[in-house]
Amino acid sequence: MFKLAHISDVHLGPLPNLTFRELASKRITGYVNWHRNRRKHLFANALDLVIEGIREQAPDHLAITGDLVNLASGIEIRLAAEWLRRTGAPLDTSVVPGNHDAYVPGAHDKAVQAWYDYLRGDDDPLIWKEGYKLFPYIRRRGPVAMIGCSTSIATPPFSATGYFSARQARETVELLKAAGEEGLFRVVMIHHPPIRGAAASHKRMIGIRRFAAAISMGGAELVLHGHTHLNTLYWLDSHGKRVPVVGISSASQGPGAHKPAAGFNLFSISGKPGEWQMKWDRYGLFDAVTKLRHEHHQMLIG
Repeated sequence: MFKLAHISDVHLGPLPNLTFRELASKRITGYVNWHRNRRKHLFANALDLVIEGIREQAPDHLAITGDLVNLASGIEIRLAAEWLRRTGAPLDTSVVPGNHDAYVPGAHDKAVQAWYDYLRGDDDPLIWKEGYKLFPYIRRRGPVAMIGCSTSIATPPFSATGYFSARQARETVELLKAAGEEGLFRVVMIHHPPIRGAAASHKRMIGIRRFAAAISMGGAELVLHGHTHLNTLYWLDSHGKRVPVVGISSASQGPGAHKPAAGFNLFSISGKPGEWQMKWDRYGLFDAVTKLRHEHHQMLIG
């Protein structure tokens, strides 16, 4: 049995001191929003408890679907790289970026370079190359293929949209088909929910139809996303089968807010092609000082 844990929207805090030059951009709106709203509900202790809970379950792999930082400043990106190294080894942890990781122009590439060991696919260069089209990537781990897609782009103030390009859709189909031919259980990671209506219009994913077509044509067993800070389950169609699309709350969300408290998904995968089985368990934070509790169990496949 292969155990896969999933978290998203880490939003590492607290927000560091930023220079006037760094704030002279879209970051000023995010900076104000942080101090007015986010810092009231995002707690480092929540993230610590989530990671502790994951370690108790001893998963074979950890998927992180974006938004490791808040304003994508240089110091945030470096601190996120340090946090990743403390959290897990690159071979055991797969990351895709989110909209906050590309908060301003140029931030996306800086984040990808700093976190490259956690985003590099099996067939990608050992060292980051500027301008290299990294996404989608594929990482084969035991019976599972982790396929990472990116919707991470810089957007204007008061916008948090994502973009899934036609090129990425074509290459995702190729990776999905190849992984299927290898007899692997295919898990697709993406930040924005690839479901129409799952996010507000100013936070939606552009390219939802392209993504759905890629899943339909290439085939997949599971799609993981973040962005909404909600615990959700949707479905996409592929070759007459339903593919579960699972979201998770922010890994730093404290209890008592209007969004669900921090937690993680745990998927237990067994079987073989044509006879796959997958159990889904979700663990969530009950209060700010205790361990997580088991909240949900469901057989998604089999």
